[in-house]
Amino acid sequence: MLRRAAGLRIHLDAAWAAERRRVFLWVPVLFGAGSGLYLTLPVEPIGWIAPAAAGLLAVAALLMRRHAAPALGLAALALLAAGVACADWRSDQVSAPVLAGPIGPVDVSGRVVWVGAGDGPQRYLLDRVTIEGLAPAETPAKVRLSVRRTGADGLASPGTWLSALASLRPPPTPAEPGAWDFARRAWFQRIGAVGFVYGAPEPTAAPEGESGGLLSLLSRVRYWVSSRILAHTSASAGPFAAALLTGDRSAIEKTALKAMRDSGLAHLLAISGLHVGLIAGFIFFATRGLLALIEPVALRAPIKKWAAACALVGAAAYLLLSGMSVPTQRAFVMVGVVLVAIMLDRASLSMRLIAWAALLVLAIAPESMLGPSFQMSFAAATALIATYEAARGLFARMAARGGLVLRPVVYAAGVTLTSLVAGIATGPFAVYHFNRIADYGLLANLGAVPITGFWIMPWGLVALILMPFGLEGIALAPMGWGIDAVVWIARQVAAQPGAVSLVPAMPAAALLAISIGGLWLCLWRSRWRFLGVVVIGGGILLAGLERRPDILIDGDARVMATRGEDGRLWISTRQRGRFVSDVWLRRDGQAESPTWPRGGKGVPAAGIRCDTLGCIQRPGEKIIAFVRDPRAFEEDCGRADLVVSTVPAWDLCEGPETVVDRFDLWRSGSHAIWLDEDGARVESVARARGERPWTARRAPAR
Repeated sequence: MLRRAAGLRIHLDAAWAAERRRVFLWVPVLFGAGSGLYLTLPVEPIGWIAPAAAGLLAVAALLMRRHAAPALGLAALALLAAGVACADWRSDQVSAPVLAGPIGPVDVSGRVVWVGAGDGPQRYLLDRVTIEGLAPAETPAKVRLSVRRTGADGLASPGTWLSALASLRPPPTPAEPGAWDFARRAWFQRIGAVGFVYGAPEPTAAPEGESGGLLSLLSRVRYWVSSRILAHTSASAGPFAAALLTGDRSAIEKTALKAMRDSGLAHLLAISGLHVGLIAGFIFFATRGLLALIEPVALRAPIKKWAAACALVGAAAYLLLSGMSVPTQRAFVMVGVVLVAIMLDRASLSMRLIAWAALLVLAIAPESMLGPSFQMSFAAATALIATYEAARGLFARMAARGGLVLRPVVYAAGVTLTSLVAGIATGPFAVYHFNRIADYGLLANLGAVPITGFWIMPWGLVALILMPFGLEGIALAPMGWGIDAVVWIARQVAAQPGAVSLVPAMPAAALLAISIGGLWLCLWRSRWRFLGVVVIGGGILLAGLERRPDILIDGDARVMATRGEDGRLWISTRQRGRFVSDVWLRRDGQAESPTWPRGGKGVPAAGIRCDTLGCIQRPGEKIIAFVRDPRAFEEDCGRADLVVSTVPAWDLCEGPETVVDRFDLWRSGSHAIWLDEDGARVESVARARGERPWTARRAPAR
């Protein structure tokens, strides 16, 4: 026994000696975990506790530095506390009024911060807002408005001021407990109200002394570039060209966007590491190639470093042009770190540099920790670097020995491996956030990614260079040919049978386990890394054991859903609350949307019978009553085990074990109900979200 213990200790000491330099890679993981913990807490923490704990734990870790295990444990806790403190500070910095309840029609005026350049319906983002009947202290910092008619030409351009008659409401809460919380995202974007405009907005004069500033100038440049692209390209390719160069996807046709999503090519439309990397890479190699043609410069100057500096400037310009969204900031940080490393004669791509990039992004925008863009991008980058750390020698030997004949094969193998690894790494996050898997995504990416990298993006960069001279059409035409080819690939792949698999929503605990297992597998180098596979397996098991709700009720009492005898969700109506019901079906892994029967008829597959007052369902020995009219209370409450009412029950319904009525929905938002043998388990959005700055109780409609 003692020999085995001593042998185990020797083995662990050897593993620790080999892995010691990679401990830093866990710094952004722990810091990000602290940020995620803050964002998911049920109550707001006391502001001074997290920074004080981080400081005390850091000092304790420093004092214990001679004892590795205690010091590492204390340092890990300090990083968690630091992540909580950073996210808390960020939430406090962006704090702004949120509309208490629906209002309107009211006059709304403000400055356009962002709007798409495409024709047709648009979403305007306004700041410097004034709202009729609201005091400045109650007025949101930003408002997002949906506009069906754009009105006068040029009205939509960023920097202009407008007024409109609009209906407003607070940012919507999740469609069900555990679903995506748009209100939390809106809080960090300082959006305090959303709504729609009646008719067309009217232009107004800017207040005296209002210059707009640098951000307004950048928004106008971005809008101008998008408009020029749309004006000089075909109707099919122009919207995609604008999306790739400025991030404006407002003009993309819905069927084309769906084809890109179903084929696994939607990531090409989100400006991220791929696009920034392609722009920077093209500038780097083009600059280095041109400098190499000048013999005195090539022999005496560090042209590689000069090329990296030019690429960094170009990437920064692309960041500004694309609107500086959080995903683009993250991509710029990663590419910038690589280019700076080249200028400093350091390894240009390593796991440590990715760790620094993640830490910087989380320090700037800790709320991005829970966003799909951050999670998927860093998951793909981490998995790819870990894979190529292991396979780098093999690919180098193959390329060196194969000459010109084998190099195309090596490239094809690299693209295949990259697409496969990235798809596996991002798959769990795609399932968690979007409930879908593009089954032929690897095939589509093998065709589309090379076209994007070697044809579309280089021509796009040339178009941007020529645009100030009015010559962008020379480059936009061939760029459009490549875009048409990519869209054709997307449509062909998406049209194949079984191109998309819909997957029910997985619990957060399953995604957390898969993420921890994946990080353990990628960040370590010793054989103990393979313990991560066991943790990943546990996460997959948790995902498979997840049970979806049997009943769902919208918080606005517009739509309900129940699980029929065929196991599918049946929606009460598709005429109202369509967005909410679409979320329910997507999270249930369902493509179709059967509706409840009408006119006193029943459907065996649904197990529901309805009349003008409501519906009755009999799952097993239970009776569930769905009430639309108070006149149904007298009969339904006397026989039902569970009553779900879209009207107030008051004290008219006392018999059932569980009653969810209009007041419950108004107070607590959407409800989910699980039916068990011993009763019903009820979960509400308000209970799942807790008491946070972005979950303030809403007032009734005015």
